[in-house]
Amino acid sequence: MRSIMKLVRPHQYIKNGFVLVGPLFAYQWDLATLSLAMLAFLAFCCMASAVYVLNDIMDIEADRAHPVKCRRPLPSGAISTRAAKRLLGGLIAASMMLALLVSGWVTLFVATYFVINIFYSWRLKHIVILDVFLISSGFMLRILAGTVGLGIEPSAWLLLCGLMVTLFLGFSKRRAELLMLESNEHCNGGLTRRVLDDYSPAMLEQFIAVTAACTVLAYGLYTVSPKTIALHGSDGLIYTLPFVVYGIFRYLYLLHQKSKGNDTAKDLVIDRHLLATVVGWVGSTLWVLT
Repeated sequence: MRSIMKLVRPHQYIKNGFVLVGPLFAYQWDLATLSLAMLAFLAFCCMASAVYVLNDIMDIEADRAHPVKCRRPLPSGAISTRAAKRLLGGLIAASMMLALLVSGWVTLFVATYFVINIFYSWRLKHIVILDVFLISSGFMLRILAGTVGLGIEPSAWLLLCGLMVTLFLGFSKRRAELLMLESNEHCNGGLTRRVLDDYSPAMLEQFIAVTAACTVLAYGLYTVSPKTIALHGSDGLIYTLPFVVYGIFRYLYLLHQKSKGNDTAKDLVIDRHLLATVVGWVGSTLWVLT
């Protein structure tokens, strides 16, 4: 069971919280909407786990040469490939059934998420820059599932914020992988992520700086937008901006000083400062909106 948990990565489900952003900022907190949002959340949890299993099946040889990923259940031999394929089928079926209970849009978004990841695992993850944009698209599909999929009109500013912050996290992950390879010179780079050969530290630092700045700017403009103020009847969302800025700076600190950034979900749970920042942001947001 421990090996199965490592394979499906339940700690990564926190990323599916993007599904809940729509109802939160659209001020639709009725029981029916929240119930459907939770079903959509669970659908993405199952499909995300299916994607992790698929990736591990396709990357098993490269992972065996990786200094960290070689300890995963499939490359280490703790779980057989046949068992992983059966688990993959069950997760896909569960995800689609949950999505169908919500709406046709959510079903489409969940299915699109899986198809994108098939092509990502097959070839597109080796294309520089596009690989990060495809990772970001998965988060955007979650936001759309929590808005369009629930009959909520998505805010253009919110979509822009989501795009920028997920690109920031994606490029930060690539930077963390480069840093890890630099500190593990014995690792055979040819058998690890090939796209890293096309990235350079200086280029990634520029990408990270641009997306971090755009995230802060987009969120700040969203909080003072007349439409946002009219929707919530308050201009207080601007006071949640310091949490966003601090969270980004803290993440950059962890990336460069603590060799973090490879696993955003794990970093969030482990780092008390980052966790407190997220809790503070959610709490202050709820306080302003209520």
